Amino acid sequence: MIPARRVKQPSLSQLRAFAAVAEHLHFRDAAAAIGMSQPALSGAVSALEEALGVQLLERTTRKVLLSPAGERLAVRARAVLDAVAELMEEAEAAQAPFTGVLRLGVIPTVAPYLLPTVLRLVHRRYPDLDLQVHEEQTSSLLEGLAAGRLDLLLLAVPLGVPGVTELPLFDEDFVLVTPQGHPLAGRDDIPREALKELRLLLLDEGHCLRDQALDICREAGRTDGAEVTTTAAGLSTLVQLVAGGLGVTLLPRTAVTVETARNNALWTGLFTEPAPARRIALAMRTGTARHAEFEELAAELRGAMRGLPVRVLDGAPETRRYGQREPAPGTRRYE
Repeated sequence: MIPARRVKQPSLSQLRAFAAVAEHLHFRDAAAAIGMSQPALSGAVSALEEALGVQLLERTTRKVLLSPAGERLAVRARAVLDAVAELMEEAEAAQAPFTGVLRLGVIPTVAPYLLPTVLRLVHRRYPDLDLQVHEEQTSSLLEGLAAGRLDLLLLAVPLGVPGVTELPLFDEDFVLVTPQGHPLAGRDDIPREALKELRLLLLDEGHCLRDQALDICREAGRTDGAEVTTTAAGLSTLVQLVAGGLGVTLLPRTAVTVETARNNALWTGLFTEPAPARRIALAMRTGTARHAEFEELAAELRGAMRGLPVRVLDGAPETRRYGQREPAPGTRRYE
């Protein structure tokens, strides 16, 4: 059996030389167009013909013509050179921070309350960034981050997941939401122990806020026998069930104004210090090429969130500093 001839790979300089000759049909003009000497240009085209095993040009003393094979391959050569040029442009654009697509995953108990702040910041500071938002539960977000479907997450931490780096943004207290007339409505000195016997309404399985609330209850000494009723898939439904007198619930403070404003039958109460709280952070793949970009975004978000009822964190875990706690609403409804 005769072995197949191994075709040499043409170089970009050979393709560039041939494309120039195919366009100008003149060696001198082609060489001038691409800044190459005429002998070097001629040698590059000959080397390409040898590598491909076909004659590309018909040379005479007065002019240059493309062979039938040369006419077909000139189109291919130009397409390759155009594709390489586009690749280089894309690589150059990728070097610029805050350009291209950023796929941000957000948990449902954060998205409605923090996205307005996030979107205002992005539109003002990073107008060339194509921000795409995906609202999903924590487990789905982490799967998307690991698979490369998502670039950055905004969610409650700690996650304790290998290969994920957290950029803490702020801590926020939990607030007890009660129906009007409840013994704890409007108080600012609720002890955690009060959670032991309350009829507590929580989100469905899979929401990290449910798990956080249960952890708070266990820390308060609530036993497994105490009644915990799971009745809602979202916070909006949950607080309306509270307003209807079915029980009480816990809300993060960033959610209180949005979720209680539509119903005057909803009242809030604050816990004594240290109040139960959750931490919100950005999370990224450890070692991502956009690490510096995401660090900068986290710093900008911390500044943008100082007007919210939260304790903004310093970026360095070992030197985190807390802002001032929001004043307690006393016996008033939290507005």
